[in-house]
Amino acid sequence: MNEMVVRKDLSVVATGSQDFVTIKVAGQSFGIPVLAVHDVLNAQQITEIPLAPDWVSGVLNLRGRIVTAINLRRRLGLPPIEDGKSSMSVVVEHNEEPYSLQIDSVGEVLSLEDQLFERNPVTLDQRWREVSRGIYRLESELLPILDVDRLLSFETNGKAA
Repeated sequence: MNEMVVRKDLSVVATGSQDFVTIKVAGQSFGIPVLAVHDVLNAQQITEIPLAPDWVSGVLNLRGRIVTAINLRRRLGLPPIEDGKSSMSVVVEHNEEPYSLQIDSVGEVLSLEDQLFERNPVTLDQRWREVSRGIYRLESELLPILDVDRLLSFETNGKAA
């Protein structure tokens, strides 16, 4: 059973934990809720789509379903991946459509305590703040938690950065 805890900033959180898949993009770690991840894929053959936004790499076929591939580096305004390096993908859903988020690598699954979750600090880069639910402070780094719906709400936003 979850209990409620009042933190120093007077916000109230439930005690418990949540599981996140960690990913790396341009040296930065991010977390995605485990329940939002449908598949993890190695490099895939992607068919380009003419006139698509630059952060849409194209589409791929995943077990008979057409999946839109999103270049997360471009979507977040980060430099392109180095030549010769391959990317991986995590498949998530948004508005009942599958999307493949192209990333550099997948890390581990972390179970993090709810009371350690914090709102985005004002010093967090604006492009990450716009697509992040908040952060966890790990021993060696900050772990922004990606809000998949905001990340993929390009129909209205146009661009995250």
